[in-house]
Parts: sequence; C-alpha cells; structure tokens
Amino acid sequence: MRVLVAGLLGGIVFFAWGAIAHMALPIGEMGMRSATAEDPVIAALRDNLPGEGVYMVPGLSPEQMKDEAAVKAFSEKAKNNPNAFIVYQPVGRDGMNMGPQLGTQAFTDIFSAIIVAWLLSLAPLGFGKRVLASGMLGLFSWLTVSAPWWNWYRFTDAFTLGSLLEQVIGWLVAGAAIAWWLGRGQR
Repeated sequence: MRVLVAGLLGGIVFFAWGAIAHMALPIGEMGMRSATAEDPVIAALRDNLPGEGVYMVPGLSPEQMKDEAAVKAFSEKAKNNPNAFIVYQPVGRDGMNMGPQLGTQAFTDIFSAIIVAWLLSLAPLGFGKRVLASGMLGLFSWLTVSAPWWNWYRFTDAFTLGSLLEQVIGWLVAGAAIAWWLGRGQR
C-alpha cells in the first residue's frame, strides 16, 4: 500500500508538472510550429496519403530497400528536398476537447509513477538518492524514445531538448514526492 500511495502521489505531481510545462512554460511546445498556409497542406495530405499511419517524406518502403536504384534515388531526394515526419489521421478530432486525453494522460502518469515507486522501494536508499534515481529514469526514458526520434526521424533539436527537460525535471519532482512518501517513518 505504501508503494501504491507513493506512486499515486508521484503520478499526480508528474501530471501537474506536465500541465505547467505545457501551459505556463514553453518547455512542452519547444520546436513545435504551425504551417503558414494550413489549408493547402491539409488538402495535400488528404489527397496523397492512403490512410492512417506514420509517414516519412521522402519515404522508402521496405520492398524498395532491396532495389539499389530506388535506394540511390531516395538518397538523392532526401538530401536535396525538405523532409517531413507525419502522423496522419484522415478523420479529425476536436483538439480543444481534451477531457479524454487528460484522463488517459493522468492514468499513464500515475501508472508510470507506481512503477518508479516500486523500483525505488526495492533498495535501501535515502531521499536524495531516490530523487536522483527517479531523475535518471526520466533520462533513461528520454534516451530510449526521444533521442532515437531525433537521430532517425529528424525531430528538431528544440523539440528534443524540450522533451529532455520535461522528462528529467518531471521525474526529479515526482521522485521527490515518491521519495518523501517512501521515507516517511524511516529513521
């Protein structure tokens, strides 16, 4: 029960940090931009993408990777043209109706914090080392998700830095709440 309460507390703190990072600070929006002319971009997406998915433009299908001429043509096109990483959904949704997304975010933050609390409870660590370990788990998550996206899919430096700050600071703050709760009564 001690771990569950620590995880719940840490998850709430991490969720609150995410709100601050996205709504009060520029961290959550670093590197994100809006198109200057959205309507032609939306029309181009609708007319040229066959369905829901993640697209890279220019792209190379797995089948084309076996064709030396296709690989060479892709390489030239990629070097000499703009590149895009597109998460495409042909059916829109109201981006201002965030209730369900906030619920999902709260659930995943709390579940993640329960895992962190459980890990931190396994070793006889003091407050400072638990906070540091939690921050290192944030760094670990960034290194395994955001750094590869930056490396392979050309996510911008600013977006990747924002993700680093959000994860590491968030898990340091959540880790402080978790470490405080786990350390209660231990003297």
